[in-house]
Amino acid sequence: MFVEEGNFLHADLDSFFASVAQRDDPSLRGKPVVVGGGIVLAASYEAKAYGVRTAISTRVARRLCPDLIEVPPTFTAYVDASHAVFEVFGDITPLVEGISIDEAFLDVGGLRRTGRTPSQIGAELRRRVKVEVGLPISVGIAASKFLAKIASAASKPDGLLSVPIGAELDFLHPLPIEALWGVGKVTAGKLHDRGIGTVGELARLDRETLVAIVGPGGRHLHEVSHARDPRRVEVGRRRRSIGSQRAIGRGRHTAEELDATLISLVDRVTRRLRAGERVGRTFTLRLRFEDMTRATRSRTVRRSGAGTDAWLATGRELLAETAPLIADRGLTLLGISISGLDESDTEQLELPFDTVEPSRLDGALDAVRDKFGSASITRGVLVGRDRGFEAPLLPDTPKGRAR
Repeated sequence: MFVEEGNFLHADLDSFFASVAQRDDPSLRGKPVVVGGGIVLAASYEAKAYGVRTAISTRVARRLCPDLIEVPPTFTAYVDASHAVFEVFGDITPLVEGISIDEAFLDVGGLRRTGRTPSQIGAELRRRVKVEVGLPISVGIAASKFLAKIASAASKPDGLLSVPIGAELDFLHPLPIEALWGVGKVTAGKLHDRGIGTVGELARLDRETLVAIVGPGGRHLHEVSHARDPRRVEVGRRRRSIGSQRAIGRGRHTAEELDATLISLVDRVTRRLRAGERVGRTFTLRLRFEDMTRATRSRTVRRSGAGTDAWLATGRELLAETAPLIADRGLTLLGISISGLDESDTEQLELPFDTVEPSRLDGALDAVRDKFGSASITRGVLVGRDRGFEAPLLPDTPKGRAR
C-alpha cells in the first residue's frame, strides 16, 4: 500500500551533551550520566529513567539516582560534534534550517526525483550521524515543520517516525496538549482547568473561545491543533536575539558576586554579537528566584551596538533596579539577552567616529580568545571564578554557522 509522506524532516540529537560525554568516554555508556556543575544541563536516558531532568540541581538528581555520574560540560566537544552533524545534513540537502546546536529542519522534497522516500532519507541521515559522528539522533517526518518536530519527539530515543499525509489529525489529536509548541505550564494549567487535556479536545474549541481562555496565543494554538503550519525551511535564518544565562545556586549572593556573573554573561553575549557581525538595540535581564518565580527587565537604547562596555553599563543599571527584589526573594539564576538584532553594516554611524562600537579593545580581545580559547584572557574580577558553560558560536556566526 502506497503511503504519501511529507517533505519536512526534523532531526534532533538525543540528550546531546550527555551523548557526547558517553561517546567520548566508553566507561560512561549505559550508565546514568548528567552534564552540569550544580545544575543539570543534560541527562542521559539512563538517568531520565530515574526521573532526572534538566534544570534541576544535581543534589536533587542524586537523590533520585544514587548511582548518578556527573561530568562537567565540554564546550569544544559540543561545537565539534555539532559541526560534524550539520555537515551530514548539508551533504543530504542544501535546504537546512538550524534552530539550535543540536537540531534542524530539512526540506527533502527536491530529492524525490532520486527515487528515495523521505523515510529512506531519514534512515540514511540517522545511519550517517551514528557512523560518522557517533551520536544517536531522532527524526520526525511530516508535511509541516511543527508536526515533524512533534514526530521527532515522539520517536525518541534514537528513532524515526513519519506522519503520513492525510493522517495528521489521527496522529495529533490523541496527544496531550503539552505536545504543542506554545503550551507551557501556565497555558496547560488554564486548559486543564477547563477539562481540556488532549489536542483533539483543544481543536474542538473555536478560535475566539481559545483566545478568551489563554490570550492572543490562542490563535496559534487553534491553527496547529488543526495541523496548519505554512512555514517553509528558511536557509540561513538568523537569530532575533542572542543570550546566555547562569544558574548561581541558592543562598545569598553579594553585589560583587552578582556583578561578576553579569560581567561574564555580557562578555560572552557581546563576543557572539561581534562574531556574527550583528548589533542589537534592546537589553533584557532575566531573573529566577528561590521560589522559582521569575522576573524580567528590559531597556532599549538609542543606537544599536555590540560593544561590551556599553551593554555592561545597561545591564548594571537594570541589576541595580532589581536589587530590592533580589534581596527579598533570593536569586538562583541570572540571564541576559540582546535583541532587536541587525547586520553591523546597517548601523548608522555618529560623530565622533572614534567612539563607534565595538572598540578596538573588544576586537583585540575577541581575536585572542578566538585563537587561544575563551579562557586565555579574562577580566581581573573573573579570575578564579567559575565562568559556567560557554555557549557556542553556532549556528549564528560566519565562522560557526551550521551549513
